[in-house]
Amino acid sequence: MDIARDLADLSAKARERKLKVEEMQGGCFTISSLGGIGGTMFTPIINCPEVAILGVSRAAMQPVYNKDTGGFDPRLIMPLSLSYDHRVIDGADGARFTSHLRVMLSDVRRLLL
Repeated sequence: MDIARDLADLSAKARERKLKVEEMQGGCFTISSLGGIGGTMFTPIINCPEVAILGVSRAAMQPVYNKDTGGFDPRLIMPLSLSYDHRVIDGADGARFTSHLRVMLSDVRRLLL
């Protein structure tokens, strides 16, 4: 539970713009979200010396083609953008991570299993 408490504390400090530089050190992966302020898509830049960053944009209802009916169905789509350092992470591993994330987020019940 220390991790949850630390995360809540650091998140609160970040929202209040009181996070110290030393409290932002030591990570290897960042999740950056512009969805809360209406960002529809962006390409995040890796924070050195981290190896990857995931950009999360605002989810929105969009038409998605349904091959069974030949029509379009409304679906909630959340754009994600993964940037990673190819010196550390193979592109195929990055693609597999993104695909796995898509599968997990497409049915959040999987997260409970």
